[in-house]
Amino acid sequence: MAEKLRDLSQPIDVALLDATVAAFYGTGSKEERSAADQILRDLQNNPDTWLQVVHILQNSQNLNTKFFALQVLESVIKYRWNALPVEQRDGIKNYISDVIVQLSSNEVSFRRERLYVNKLNIILVQVLKHEWPARWKTFIPDLVSAAKSSETICENCMAILKLLSEEVFDFSRGEMTQQKIKELKQTLNSEFQLIHELCLYVLSASQRSELIRATLATLHAFLSWIPLGYIFESPLLETLLKFFPVASYRNLTLQCLTEVAALQFGDFYDLQYVKMYSIFTLQLQTILPPGTNIPDAYANGSNEEQAFIQNLALFFTSFFKAHIRILEATPENRATLLLGLEYLIGISYVDDTEVFKVCLDYWNVLVLELFEAHHQMDPAATASLMGLQVTVIPGMVDGLGSPLLQRRQLYSGPLSKLRMLMICRMAKPEEVLIVEDENGNIVRETLKDNDVLVQYKIMRETLIYLSHLDLEDTEQQMLKKLSKQLNGEDWSWNNLNTLCWAIGSISGSMMEEQENRFLVMVIRDLLNLCEITKGKDNKAVIASNIMYVVGQYPRFLRAHWKFLKTVVNKLFEFMHETHPGVQDMACDTFLKIVQKCKRKFVIKQVGENEPFLSELLTGLPITVADLEAHQIHTFYESVGHMIHAESDPSKRDEYLKRLMDLPNQKWAEIIGQASKSVDVLKNQDVIRTVLNILQTNTSVASSLGQYFFPQISLIFLDMLTVYRMYSELISNTIAEGGPFASRTSYVKLLRSVKRETLKLIETFVDKAEDQPHIGKQFVPPMMDPVLADYARNVPDARESEVLSLFATIINKYKGAMMEDVPRIFEAVFQCTLEMITKNFEDYPEHRLKFFSLLRAIGTHCFRALIQLSSQQLKLVMDSINWAFRHTERNIAETGLTLLLEMLKNFQASEFCNQFYRTYYLTIEQEIFAVLTDTFHKPGFKLHVLVLQHLFCLVDSGSLTEPLWDAAAVPYPFPNNMMFVRDYTIKLLGSSFPNMTSAEVTQFVDGLFGSKTDLPTFKNHIRDFLVQSKEFSAQDNKDLYAEEAAAQREKERQRMLTIPGLIAPSELQDEMVDS
Repeated sequence: MAEKLRDLSQPIDVALLDATVAAFYGTGSKEERSAADQILRDLQNNPDTWLQVVHILQNSQNLNTKFFALQVLESVIKYRWNALPVEQRDGIKNYISDVIVQLSSNEVSFRRERLYVNKLNIILVQVLKHEWPARWKTFIPDLVSAAKSSETICENCMAILKLLSEEVFDFSRGEMTQQKIKELKQTLNSEFQLIHELCLYVLSASQRSELIRATLATLHAFLSWIPLGYIFESPLLETLLKFFPVASYRNLTLQCLTEVAALQFGDFYDLQYVKMYSIFTLQLQTILPPGTNIPDAYANGSNEEQAFIQNLALFFTSFFKAHIRILEATPENRATLLLGLEYLIGISYVDDTEVFKVCLDYWNVLVLELFEAHHQMDPAATASLMGLQVTVIPGMVDGLGSPLLQRRQLYSGPLSKLRMLMICRMAKPEEVLIVEDENGNIVRETLKDNDVLVQYKIMRETLIYLSHLDLEDTEQQMLKKLSKQLNGEDWSWNNLNTLCWAIGSISGSMMEEQENRFLVMVIRDLLNLCEITKGKDNKAVIASNIMYVVGQYPRFLRAHWKFLKTVVNKLFEFMHETHPGVQDMACDTFLKIVQKCKRKFVIKQVGENEPFLSELLTGLPITVADLEAHQIHTFYESVGHMIHAESDPSKRDEYLKRLMDLPNQKWAEIIGQASKSVDVLKNQDVIRTVLNILQTNTSVASSLGQYFFPQISLIFLDMLTVYRMYSELISNTIAEGGPFASRTSYVKLLRSVKRETLKLIETFVDKAEDQPHIGKQFVPPMMDPVLADYARNVPDARESEVLSLFATIINKYKGAMMEDVPRIFEAVFQCTLEMITKNFEDYPEHRLKFFSLLRAIGTHCFRALIQLSSQQLKLVMDSINWAFRHTERNIAETGLTLLLEMLKNFQASEFCNQFYRTYYLTIEQEIFAVLTDTFHKPGFKLHVLVLQHLFCLVDSGSLTEPLWDAAAVPYPFPNNMMFVRDYTIKLLGSSFPNMTSAEVTQFVDGLFGSKTDLPTFKNHIRDFLVQSKEFSAQDNKDLYAEEAAAQREKERQRMLTIPGLIAPSELQDEMVDS
């Protein structure tokens, strides 16, 4: 049976094919399904199947079979169309058009075959992308005349036009070359008149609601790009406004009006816009009377009504973004403008994330614009405007002042309501770990919600602009809301949370005195609230809010020792509170505050007997008594920051000794017992204790940096002994128990001690900033216990941290490590490569760290690479190739970056000719392979840079010998450039048989022509990727990633100029707070 289907020399047996498709879609058994799947795949891959498509479509009774046939046809149209003979192309074109017309010419078949017709429409548009306008000039006139013959055909023609518009204007980037897109847009524009007349005719004459809806949907797709005259100088707008009050067309019409509202092109049609807006608001007041409770209406509304409110938000935000200035011009327009803003504020309270995002996005734009106008004014004027006291400064009456003031007054009402909105709906910031679950319990947050974080960022920014525009109002609203929490009138978890998140979010936007006054009230009220409120959950919520607010205002805490001390003692109290999340947050907040105020804890404050740090170290065992291990580590890291702030070395060492007292006693005890009997170290509880002690050390090393030296010296040699012993234990266990032993909890525990040892050394080496060579003395003793041990172990027992430790050491000590590179190479290279080159999946950690180590050697010890034997260098180059063929993004990027550095270093070395003669062609071929593979899109920027380097190199004079092998090339090339050009044309020609040799040659010449101009070079390659048809019908944003990153950096620079936009707790300031 299968053979009969696969034989395409005679017409295919359609009944048999129907049965196969039916079996695949579920009527058959599992075996039949997989057999059917295989047959269908074979048919799909057979280049001649498409010749049978028409035969299948005419005779099949099964919709799925028709879809299968159309799928085959679609891939031919997409990838092989231009290679087909003219008569075959015309045959397909005419057949598809005929079937569409035949099925859509009467109501019954059109409704019955709707899905099939929709798929045929898509196929027709795919054909159009190739044929129109050049080979099918009359397409639009043909379509319009067909549409006039019957209402159902007309409805389907609208669907085709909508598809066409979307293909050309919305989805074309990365699907077609820039030239082709331009050509199609021009054709559509020039032939639009016929389509326009058809739409208006339907809207004025037809009574069929399906047809009217289809026409409105098509118009919606067209309005964003058609020539403006068709909108403003024709009855189109009036017609749309007539349809707006009709419930069944309301949403579609509103979408069309929104498209018109969003157009921006100067002030030529301002009058029409004002007229449109006033008629619209008039009609809206009958549909949705002002004063309606919109959130309630939304919550109880039907789907249509909910969509209407969302569309309404889109209309207002689009209109205001583009045309708010024209509404500000006259008193009557100002009234409708305020009415619109009132509606929008009402919609902003709707409990739906998508609706809120639309509104929030606009509020951010409006407030930013008002803020910038106010920010650019003379600072003296700004000061007087801060509280909107309208004391006009002499000389400003006819300057900038008056129109600005009028504008500020116009918006002061809406902005005040907007502050309330932001405070009531503030999103949760990242630092808050305590949330309410769906059952109304207060629990620790387990997953970060990125959407909420993005929303918080925008809301925070908006509220900061709002505060700058009127600090008094912001402060009043916040304090008033807080007093309602205290007197119980407005108390709820959510109300207190959003209020405190809002208070925390405006940190940095006030002048210092005002901030002090405000915060004294806020913190006092919150502490009172904590005292008077009963109930564990309530207390946990208040605790989390106190911690969040104080963590946001380091400047205030630095200036008020009493408050700082109270807050820290309150945090210590919370560290004994076992409610989930409270201890975590207390430790995190403690760390955050200490980082910003560390000097305060090491100086003796007025009225105190000793520095706070000393007092803290005395009470440390009690403070951490209820904390879990990971919380204790955070606590120790915080104290490390305090000690770092002490400038007297003897005091610093004394504090460190006191801090490490508990872990050191335990360590000494264990090592003492081990010296009597080694078996002590095999006990699981002892292993856990050792691990915990090492983790505590790592935490302190991370914050104390080079001053951790006395402590690491104390335990270093014992630590290596334990490392070596555990390593042998692991190897023996695996040797006896086979590969499964490596997965037992015992072996995992032993390995975590080894890992933590490596991490501790790496942290110390990495953080020793001012005396970088302080850690160099630790390298020789590690050579055998760590490096040789790595090589000796079985693969499953090798720690990837060895690789990252040596990468850190080389990055730190750079050229000083030159003579150690051969030993490192010998110990880790060959054996790691064997682990990671079997496939792309095993040992993911080793992969990334291995390539980072290789990169460190390539960057800082390049001479050591030159001294490798040619076999070893080949290993290095193969492993780099291996790296950038990974689909794992960071491994591929490390490989490509390393490759670029190697290429540049070799170009500048005396081995330039030798190296490139061996590797040039391989690298070029490999890079083209990943460049044209869609799985490697994220590496696009680096692929382009490598190719640019290769093409510039052959023209740079660095190569003094030919790249080709004289024996293998029949005739010599005049120079390397001609040789590479010839090689590249052959390489691409054989890889992309669907491209003509002229296209390939043009591309390669273009590469050589634009090699010195990166943006042109890059665009040239993007077009080639589309043309080669490897990159179509996909999301191609990765090809444009670099441009997006530059935009982000520019935005950060802007934010730095506005107080508060980057939170004070995030600024990398070493606020010297003596």
